[in-house]
Amino acid sequence: MCEITATELKRNFGKYMLLGQEEEIAVTHRGKVIFTIVPKKMELINRWNKIFGMLPKEALDDDDIDRE
Repeated sequence: MCEITATELKRNFGKYMLLGQEEEIAVTHRGKVIFTIVPKKMELINRWNKIFGMLPKEALDDDDIDRE
Protein backbone atom coordinates (compact mmCIF):
# COMPACT_ATOMS: atom_id res chain seq x y z
CA MET A 1 0.00 0.00 0.00
CA CYS A 2 1.21 3.44 -0.95
CA GLU A 3 0.62 6.44 1.34
CA ILE A 4 0.43 9.99 -0.04
CA THR A 5 -0.82 13.39 1.10
CA ALA A 6 -3.99 14.97 -0.27
CA THR A 7 -1.84 17.72 -1.81
CA GLU A 8 0.30 15.14 -3.62
CA LEU A 9 -2.87 13.49 -4.95
CA LYS A 10 -4.12 16.86 -6.22
CA ARG A 11 -0.86 17.69 -7.96
CA ASN A 12 -0.40 14.29 -9.62
CA PHE A 13 -3.93 12.92 -9.95
CA GLY A 14 -3.30 11.16 -13.27
CA LYS A 15 -0.31 9.28 -11.88
CA TYR A 16 -2.25 8.06 -8.86
CA MET A 17 -5.32 7.23 -10.93
CA LEU A 18 -3.18 4.75 -12.86
CA LEU A 19 -1.38 3.47 -9.75
CA GLY A 20 -4.72 3.08 -7.95
CA GLN A 21 -5.76 0.49 -10.53
CA GLU A 22 -2.94 -1.77 -9.33
CA GLU A 23 -2.61 -1.16 -5.58
CA GLU A 24 -4.26 0.51 -2.61
CA ILE A 25 -3.37 4.14 -1.93
CA ALA A 26 -3.94 5.71 1.50
CA VAL A 27 -4.48 9.47 1.28
CA THR A 28 -3.51 11.52 4.33
CA HIS A 29 -4.33 14.99 5.60
CA ARG A 30 -2.37 16.43 8.49
CA GLY A 31 -0.82 13.03 9.16
CA LYS A 32 -4.05 11.02 9.35
CA VAL A 33 -5.47 8.71 6.69
CA ILE A 34 -8.70 10.29 5.44
CA PHE A 35 -9.56 7.76 2.73
CA THR A 36 -8.15 4.88 0.73
CA ILE A 37 -8.24 4.33 -3.00
CA VAL A 38 -8.92 0.65 -3.66
CA PRO A 39 -8.56 -1.02 -7.08
CA LYS A 40 -11.87 -2.29 -8.46
CA LYS A 41 -10.46 -5.82 -8.65
CA MET A 42 -9.68 -5.83 -4.92
CA GLU A 43 -13.11 -4.38 -4.10
CA LEU A 44 -14.82 -7.20 -6.02
CA ILE A 45 -12.65 -9.84 -4.36
CA ASN A 46 -13.42 -8.43 -0.90
CA ARG A 47 -17.17 -8.42 -1.62
CA TRP A 48 -17.15 -12.02 -2.83
CA ASN A 49 -15.05 -13.10 0.17
CA LYS A 50 -17.62 -11.56 2.52
CA ILE A 51 -20.43 -13.44 0.79
CA PHE A 52 -18.79 -16.81 0.14
CA GLY A 53 -15.76 -16.91 2.42
CA MET A 54 -12.30 -17.45 0.98
CA LEU A 55 -12.23 -17.77 -2.79
CA PRO A 56 -10.11 -20.42 -4.52
CA LYS A 57 -6.97 -19.20 -6.28
CA GLU A 58 -8.55 -19.83 -9.70
CA ALA A 59 -11.25 -17.25 -8.92
CA LEU A 60 -8.61 -14.52 -8.70
CA ASP A 61 -7.39 -15.01 -12.29
CA ASP A 62 -7.11 -11.65 -14.11
CA ASP A 63 -8.58 -13.07 -17.34
CA ASP A 64 -12.02 -13.33 -15.76
CA ILE A 65 -12.20 -9.68 -14.67
CA ASP A 66 -14.21 -7.47 -17.00
CA ARG A 67 -12.22 -4.32 -17.78
CA GLU A 68 -13.99 -1.10 -18.72
